[in-house]
Amino acid sequence: MPVEAPKWRLIVSWVGRQKAITGQGFHHGGFTVWRCLTLLLLLSALLVAQAPQHPTIPAAARPSAHFDPQAATDAWLATLPAQFRARSNAYFEGTYWLTLWDYLAGLAVALALLQTRLSARMRDAAARFARPPFLQTLLYWVQFILFNSLVTFPLAAYEGFFREHQYNLSNQTFASWFRDQAVGLALAIVFGGLAVCVLFAVVRRLPHTWHIWGTVVVVVFVAVVMVVAPVFIVPLFNTPRVLANSPIKAEILSLASASGISARDVYQIDASRQSNRVSANVSGFLGTERITLNDNLLRRCSPECVLSVMGHEMGHYVLHHVQIGLLFFAVTVVLMFAVLRWSLDRSLLRWGPRWEIRGVGDPAVLPLALIILSTLSLLFTPVNNTFTRTQEYEADLYGLNAARQPDGEAEADLLLGEYRKLDPAPWEEFLFFDHPSGRTRIYAAMRWKGGSLCLFDAALPCSIAPK
Repeated sequence: MPVEAPKWRLIVSWVGRQKAITGQGFHHGGFTVWRCLTLLLLLSALLVAQAPQHPTIPAAARPSAHFDPQAATDAWLATLPAQFRARSNAYFEGTYWLTLWDYLAGLAVALALLQTRLSARMRDAAARFARPPFLQTLLYWVQFILFNSLVTFPLAAYEGFFREHQYNLSNQTFASWFRDQAVGLALAIVFGGLAVCVLFAVVRRLPHTWHIWGTVVVVVFVAVVMVVAPVFIVPLFNTPRVLANSPIKAEILSLASASGISARDVYQIDASRQSNRVSANVSGFLGTERITLNDNLLRRCSPECVLSVMGHEMGHYVLHHVQIGLLFFAVTVVLMFAVLRWSLDRSLLRWGPRWEIRGVGDPAVLPLALIILSTLSLLFTPVNNTFTRTQEYEADLYGLNAARQPDGEAEADLLLGEYRKLDPAPWEEFLFFDHPSGRTRIYAAMRWKGGSLCLFDAALPCSIAPK
């Protein structure tokens, strides 16, 4: 949704005109009556300008005896200019190709490491500096991740910085973006290094069943990251702070209490330092649960929109999507590891001597393992997207029933439409969307509204016959 010119600029411009008329400015000595009134007007206007507005509901989406969910959905989508839709479509469709280029770039780097035997030389270098296999694996991982990050940096810079600025989706300077990338790289070295070291230890100790026990290791590591993320990882990128007491905070906590979430506070992060995207989440696990919304959500959304988004996020928590997602992830990993074990055994029989790889427990095999896993992940994308998209749709329905803000949901979906295609073809939604499309989500909200009209107009029945 295009962002209107900040109202404070209009206010400052107006004050400037008054200064010209009166011949007085703030730099003059003495606190005149005019300047006092001007300051009061300025402060009042700023407070009004920052107060969230209620969503502007299209005529066809307003409650009536002739309410039609499909017409209401079309009306909401029609509020966006054609050039906005074209820009959003171009951005999102570009990610289809970027997925392919990312895969091919990773494939090229891994093959180069194998074919040039650089992977084997990195293993030998690690062995010269450390004797314990655990430390050798860690040193190999550091070399591998640094080499891979360096070689793929141009693509990462285009994808994460230049392209985001091209579509006006980023607020970061290059220095700020690079700093976030460096922090992410450090986390990958530490957490990724620990995971890889433990996995190789399992492979060496349990050569026939490592795909099962390796899955346990991966799931445990993911669960640990989920536990520590809100407290230790998020603050490395953004500054969380307790949201000041306000009516919207009270409503969020009330909504959480009604959903059975024992939250005493709501946190806000300064996501606007990176972009204007709206977001919120109920993160954490096993005691570190935290309700967090970003400052863009408060700045750009109406109270109805904020409550709709928070209801959705609480739906994930109440519906146990974290636990179900971990179970789905475990099944996926064990299947992929089973295929990986079979593929590695056969690939090493044929090419192992040529690449100087000594077996599946050799760290130098990592590029080959990543080739196989990235290929499986690419092929598995539609299945993974369908699972995630189903959970998101369930959370949408929960949020509608909990927050009862269908128009707020539509407002949020249009904002998400800044970088997600709003009305894709069915095959696109199946293959590439890990969330329901904007049309799907708005239609679900309008259908819910059509079945609850009495909540918005007491003169109307609670539901009408579908058209």
